[in-house]
Amino acid sequence: MRNENSDLKRWQTISLIVGVVGLIACVIGLFIEPVQFFRSYLLAFVFWICLVLGSLCVLMMSFVTGGRWALILRRPLFSATKTLPLLALMFVPILFGLSSLYIWTNPAIVAADEVLRKKQGYLNEPFFIARAIVYFVVWISIAYFLSLWYRKRETADDKAKYELRLEYLGGWGLFFVGITFSLALVDWVMSLEPDWYSTIYAVAFMTGSMLAAYAFSIGWTALFVFRQPVAELISTKQLRAMGNLLLAFVMLWAYCSYSQFLLIWSGNLREEITWYIPRIQTSWGLIAIALIVFHFFFPFFLLLSRDLKEKRITLFGIALVIFILRYVDVFWLIKPAFSPQSLWISWLDLAATIGLGGVWLACFLWIYEREPFPLNEILENERKGEN
Repeated sequence: MRNENSDLKRWQTISLIVGVVGLIACVIGLFIEPVQFFRSYLLAFVFWICLVLGSLCVLMMSFVTGGRWALILRRPLFSATKTLPLLALMFVPILFGLSSLYIWTNPAIVAADEVLRKKQGYLNEPFFIARAIVYFVVWISIAYFLSLWYRKRETADDKAKYELRLEYLGGWGLFFVGITFSLALVDWVMSLEPDWYSTIYAVAFMTGSMLAAYAFSIGWTALFVFRQPVAELISTKQLRAMGNLLLAFVMLWAYCSYSQFLLIWSGNLREEITWYIPRIQTSWGLIAIALIVFHFFFPFFLLLSRDLKEKRITLFGIALVIFILRYVDVFWLIKPAFSPQSLWISWLDLAATIGLGGVWLACFLWIYEREPFPLNEILENERKGEN
């Protein structure tokens, strides 16, 4: 069997090269189409930050529940959360393009819109930047202490003390991350169309982010299942358990998304349905159909099969499809705000996503290579299970 670290450096180099090429293309696009650059950059940033924050939520949930389902997934989850400082740096270019992204930065538009005038106390640039700083401080702090106490638990004589700390931090962390993540989604995404609002919007978005994180970590684990040390520890039973949880997250995302649509559409209020009209009654509706078919029905029926969940290649394929469709969903949520008349895909959308993603993946691999595998904890839990 091949050692899992043998290819990490090569993957890291390839990811970094691809990312740098993508970012160079973005810089070129900045001079050619500056407005489109910021719109595409926001799309890419939101997708990758949601993956990382979803990983943080899944990780904290594993400490609160104490389940064995997340032990093998903790290495990629921890590695993802440690990239938050990089994401904070990636957020900076957005601050230079606020006027290209958000209509509430335009005084003339605000003066002519009664709703925006009432929201001006919240939607203004200084407060927007201040909130973003608070968000990243909270997220990075929680991720830091999770990692610190988890490392100390491995070598401490009194492991129960650190297990209790991790459990409390996981519980309170979910509370604070839930609040700040929701506010960040309102600031960065929902305020693209500031006259519209939905109380379940952030919940549906966060559920999708956790689904993306879980699909990514499962796909990553399934990809390396034939390598050491994972190969000796993972079983068909564990693959099936990961598939079951993936199915649960798919159903939860579908439930939240459909609930929002049902409540708004049945209410038939002008200030609410205006968000859905361009997304389902124009060519954007093709993406909505694709999401229903491939993001819900396709993985739902496949993950009902016990045999398919126990096959590494099949589970990896399903997780990969879900991960790709998560990007399509974020694309569908953001892009119609800029092009409500018809479906529009810019080359900068792909360049920004690949550029930020390549650099992020290179950073993730660098951290992942140095992140210890929780071998002792897995073996300890297996002994408890046998007893």
